[in-house]
Amino acid sequence: MKALLKLISLEIRKNKLKTLLTGAAIVNLAILAFMIMVLFIDQNESEPSFASYAELFEGVFVFVKAAYIIFASVIISKLVIDEYKNNTITLLFMYPISRKKLMTAKILIVFAFTFVAIIVADIVVGAILIGFNSFAGLIPGELTLHVITSELIKLGANAFYAAGIALIPLYFGMKKKSVPATIVSAVLVTSLISGGFDQARLGNLAAVSISLGLLGAAIAYMAIRNIEHKDIA
Repeated sequence: MKALLKLISLEIRKNKLKTLLTGAAIVNLAILAFMIMVLFIDQNESEPSFASYAELFEGVFVFVKAAYIIFASVIISKLVIDEYKNNTITLLFMYPISRKKLMTAKILIVFAFTFVAIIVADIVVGAILIGFNSFAGLIPGELTLHVITSELIKLGANAFYAAGIALIPLYFGMKKKSVPATIVSAVLVTSLISGGFDQARLGNLAAVSISLGLLGAAIAYMAIRNIEHKDIA
């Protein structure tokens, strides 16, 4: 475990992943601006998109999840696909480091970042919107402790599944050794599980989220298991 944590730390420093925090902040600001715009537009609508705080939180999570699944595909491209595409992975494999541990470290970075980023973004954007609504009064209903507690519990589970789903593009990227294939597949996945506010979303179905999360975990497992025998040329 200590060796794995060391590898994770080295990967973060080597790829300058701390710069991702700036990108995450920009993503969060964009989501916040969009949500505020929707709230103001809804003032003139007979059927607003958000009739309660629960619906508002769901809307925030839809955008946060979609944004960070795509964001994760960029990290996968940087940590894994670019290494194979530029053949720099060969140099890494020359060091006395287990290939499986190296790939595990890379995948854990993607999973952990996505999981934490979704939770932080959802809480921060949601909290700002709550404060904004306390002045604007655009969302009807009362925000109770029960609503907050249930939403936080749901958020933890959904963020975990979403972090697993974010690993699905790894399959397409590894297969094609292509950054565009990795990112496009992430966009397609988010399109599949997300949709408009007024229609049923596949991502709302627990069975779908769990199944796709497990699929992402299986893809990650196969990438780690086959790394010793995979052709790196």
